[in-house]
Amino acid sequence: MARWLVKSEPFKYSWDQMVADGRTHWNGVRNHQASNNLKAMRVGDRAFFYHSNDGLEVVGVVEIVREYYPDPSDPAGRFGMVDVAPVMPVATPVTLKQIKADPLLQGMALVRQSRLSVCPVSEEEWARVCELAGIEA
Repeated sequence: MARWLVKSEPFKYSWDQMVADGRTHWNGVRNHQASNNLKAMRVGDRAFFYHSNDGLEVVGVVEIVREYYPDPSDPAGRFGMVDVAPVMPVATPVTLKQIKADPLLQGMALVRQSRLSVCPVSEEEWARVCELAGIEA
């Protein structure tokens, strides 16, 4: 099972909205590297739900429930999307400041490639963020 981090601006789509919806498609990705990460996702993979721009923190965990398929909002047909469902909120949000300050998380794609909206998370990074968040890995 692979681990991921997906970003959303809370004023566009928040964790609370994700929970209320119960399931959603993760669309609108227009970066080729982020799109390749979506293509690599498999049903059952988990991802941190990260509030970007406003909040800058991991606030929940989602599960991939449908693998990559065409994104109808892309008229050129070059990009796709996956479906995700909420698994659990974190007990304590983990801020970008905490992540950057933690020696175990220095190599995290969130830190190295800050503009990437969908990025992989290693098993070690997953375990550490879960520890900081007060949830089981």
